[in-house]
Amino acid sequence: MTVQFDRIALIGIGLIGSSIAHDIRRLGLAKEVVIATRSADTLKRAEELQLGDRYTTSSAEAVKDADLVIVSVPVGASESVAKEIAGSLKPGAIVTDVGSTKASVIAQMQPHMPPHVHFIPGHPLAGTEKSGPDAGFPGLFEGRWCIFTPVAGTDATALKTLRQFWEAFGSKVDEMDAEHHDKVLAIVSHLPHIIAYNIVGTADDLEAVTESEVIKYSASGFRDFTRLAASDPTMWRDVCLHNKDAILEMLARFSEDLAYLQRAIRWGEGDKIFDLFTRTRSIRRSIIQAGQDVDAPDFGRPHPLEKNT
Repeated sequence: MTVQFDRIALIGIGLIGSSIAHDIRRLGLAKEVVIATRSADTLKRAEELQLGDRYTTSSAEAVKDADLVIVSVPVGASESVAKEIAGSLKPGAIVTDVGSTKASVIAQMQPHMPPHVHFIPGHPLAGTEKSGPDAGFPGLFEGRWCIFTPVAGTDATALKTLRQFWEAFGSKVDEMDAEHHDKVLAIVSHLPHIIAYNIVGTADDLEAVTESEVIKYSASGFRDFTRLAASDPTMWRDVCLHNKDAILEMLARFSEDLAYLQRAIRWGEGDKIFDLFTRTRSIRRSIIQAGQDVDAPDFGRPHPLEKNT
């Protein structure tokens, strides 16, 4: 793989930022990687993991002479980062982000971006429930989508360069309007996480069932919800606050569908329940066919007998 950039600045070094750092090094996409994060402890850990070449707690310092700047912070911090780096960005630099709420990020960052840089909002649809610099690993973005939501007047050459960068990771790149992106993500990502947090919270609030029983007898359904509910609370708080309209719309639709199912169960309407479950089962098959998951029992988890074979 040929070097694409002389210097890349990574602002934020959590799961996504550290995974980007791993892949840049693995693929040789930059001559130098500069890492910035506000936490001295996190920065020290990033250095111990050798995720970059230089390390600083100053985002403004990190972006000096950088050809590509990737902002990987909770979406609520986007504006403060944009303000800090604006005066230090070199002409022609590409500035992108990885936030999962695009309209809000654009509203926060674009007003502070100088006219001599290329601001291209982005969102890689990849991740795990883990966070921090230790959570990252090479290959996270392989076969996953990365969505761009370009603003008006985006330079075509800069857009092509950023596309090639993500494609080098093995990502599939798509483009869409920011508002449409936020509605799509509200249903495929934000709502499932909110439901997971709520279900696990409900279990924690139950008085008739002890916490030890919830943990001891966790069947696959509840156990899989806890994986989502273990995600970074700061990130998901910001998602709720910065994609409020789309999330509230999807929550309203979900509540209506839940009420329909509730009535069907109450009145013993087996046909309605069966039809719903049949229709939703086909969605799972479509996800597997699209290569977004594998058709393995219990999500591919190893079982005792398998471990011994």
